[in-house]
Amino acid sequence: MNEPSPTTAPSGIAAIDAAASSVPDDPQPEVLIITGMSGAGRSRAAAVLEDLDWYVVDNLPPMMLVPLVDLMSKGSTIDCVAAVVDVRGREFFSELDKVLAHMSERDVAYRILFLDASDEALVRRFEQVRRPHPLQGDGRILDGISAERSLLATIKERADISIDTSDLSVHDLSREIRRAIADPSQETLRITLLSFGFKYGIPLDADHVVDVRFLANPYWITELRHLTGHDAPVREYVLARPGALEFVDRYASALEPVLAGYLHEEKRYATIAVGCTGGKHRSVAMADAIAERLHAAGHRVRVTARDLGRE
Repeated sequence: MNEPSPTTAPSGIAAIDAAASSVPDDPQPEVLIITGMSGAGRSRAAAVLEDLDWYVVDNLPPMMLVPLVDLMSKGSTIDCVAAVVDVRGREFFSELDKVLAHMSERDVAYRILFLDASDEALVRRFEQVRRPHPLQGDGRILDGISAERSLLATIKERADISIDTSDLSVHDLSREIRRAIADPSQETLRITLLSFGFKYGIPLDADHVVDVRFLANPYWITELRHLTGHDAPVREYVLARPGALEFVDRYASALEPVLAGYLHEEKRYATIAVGCTGGKHRSVAMADAIAERLHAAGHRVRVTARDLGRE
């Protein structure tokens, strides 16, 4: 009898196909490959994309790109995938050109973001963090930078987006990444309107604290005491107090330049805490009203009541 020939494990590109099945009928996520010089801002770029709800994988071996895309294509709700691929991958990084060619053959659409900086800027950054360059070995920082430039020359030429970060601050780089990658509709601030009771303490994460104890307290009205600011009778009572609606309108208007400034300074989340005594009536109704004004002005707003249910 003839013995069956032993099977051998696939290697190289064949291993990619063996590990990752083709998914022709499933929509594939948008794929961005982040690469470039060490110290040029790859980590910051990854953080910005995470804030934009991208699924980000750092220091991914190139051979895992296709399996990653296939994994995200199989019934996943993830629409955007970014992979940071760079010389930290050591010998695996040399496979990047072959993997990209294979992705093109499989009609996997991708873009390459390449981050660069001058030798002077890179040396300064490595000296500031007191870490060696990944390719420095026993040599100088400049030796590692020179070796990396040689390795990345081909991929730099293929880049769809190139950003020189030499003279960019962290915030400037974030703006450049958003300008190059993000949909304009994503350029919004996430605002939380949080009602609370002062007797339980001011929220630790509040960017703004609003005190609405200048309004008459529905707690002292028997038929309203057991209700909350979400209930129509309490809301109507609170908003009918002198100065209530005027305060809502003026406060929402006063916030506009603040919120615009937050966006400009790359602050993407803001918590506005609205407080009354117990966090059950006035603060809840006023937080809802302020949120409605901000939402009508085009802001992305969520409302939550911290102290409802407390005695």
